[in-house]
Amino acid sequence: MFNHVDRRASFKAPPTVVTDRLLSQEARRAKALEEQKRRRAQKIDTARHLDAFADLSLGASDDEADDHADNEPEIVREGITNYASITTQMANSQPPVGFELKTEDTNKPKKSRGKNKRKRFKSKPSKWADKCMYAELLEMKEQPNFWVDDAMEADDGLPSDLEQAWVAVAPVPVGKRCLAITHQSAAGVIGISPNTTLRSRLLGKMLLPRFPSSLPPLTILDCILDANWTANGIVHVLDVVKWKGQDVADCEAPFRFWWRDTRLAELPKFSPPSSVFHFSLTGEQGESQSAQHSGSYKFPYPTSFIPIPYHTDTTFQTMDSSVIPMARSSREIPVEIPASAPFQPSSPTAMPIDSSHGPLESRISKTVTSQVSSDGLLLYVSQASYEEGTSPLSCWVPIKPVTEPGDQQPKMISSPLSPLDVFQRLVQRRISRIVDAVHCVVGDSMDM
Repeated sequence: MFNHVDRRASFKAPPTVVTDRLLSQEARRAKALEEQKRRRAQKIDTARHLDAFADLSLGASDDEADDHADNEPEIVREGITNYASITTQMANSQPPVGFELKTEDTNKPKKSRGKNKRKRFKSKPSKWADKCMYAELLEMKEQPNFWVDDAMEADDGLPSDLEQAWVAVAPVPVGKRCLAITHQSAAGVIGISPNTTLRSRLLGKMLLPRFPSSLPPLTILDCILDANWTANGIVHVLDVVKWKGQDVADCEAPFRFWWRDTRLAELPKFSPPSSVFHFSLTGEQGESQSAQHSGSYKFPYPTSFIPIPYHTDTTFQTMDSSVIPMARSSREIPVEIPASAPFQPSSPTAMPIDSSHGPLESRISKTVTSQVSSDGLLLYVSQASYEEGTSPLSCWVPIKPVTEPGDQQPKMISSPLSPLDVFQRLVQRRISRIVDAVHCVVGDSMDM
């Protein structure tokens, strides 16, 4: 049992600090992967209806069929006259003695509840709550414990198959994790009618009112809402769960990322909307005061769905030379904004969602560059499918030290160094061990 201090610390700690203390992250990862394989095989068998054919047989041969035919009873074939007479007798028959039909008394007053009694409604959790595949913090050791045999790998926390069976996603932008969900709009015109909602990761609440987008209906994307989305209108797409009603969550990670990039590249592009009007929480339209006073362009809703780069080459040399430096640097993304000030619509209820319906000056746009800060690095097991909740099949390496939120003097949960710094140190240590091993082999061969 933990005391109150341990419980308070574990409440603010990352999920990996609390979950399965007795099991290492490597063991939990292998267990989760085997469980996914079992569920996938069971789902395939169910789709093929293999259980329905388990008790079927080929039947008897012709000789056996003749033997059984002699012993079969004779079938009496009659018309429907007998059935008609039976139904007539049932219709004319009276109910038995003591049998009464219960009828509802309409004159009886109904019991009314007291007016002073208030109805207590319990808020139901949203069906989108905790549906994202949330990565665990990668458990690493700055001072690894080597086995007795020095040739064995060190117990430093890095996955043993990092170079062969993982996919890296970097740079992961700073922002709000959410789900982008599209609905079947009544108008059916993509980019004009509001068809997209953003749901928070933990509670599934709406982050923004429904807005129009170029995404097809019945699509679910795992996204990160940019911290400066009002200035650049960007939603970063991390993963794809469903696309146009097609379930993609059961596919492996490299295929999901390829599908994500291919489908997002095919989406039509629309001119940026006017920032004079914005959606309120009630769904009504009002004038944006911030845009008026600041004079700068503000996106009323996100307009661009940008995929986060992924890397299938996760060798130690590539991680050290390319992926980790990319995870440290910011990303430059071109953004299209109106070149002139947005026009004032004549009707107070009109909103130029598609600026092609406005005058010529509203259709002129220009391209600016948006700087997106990095938040770290994500690692996915290649064979793993997308699953809900916190999973060891995806590991998170942040660029900042992990601290306890809410304290005036934050206490470090992990190392005082950045987890990305520790990760790079361990990767460089693996590279040096490989180089030393190669030198030893070459030296031994030359001596022979």
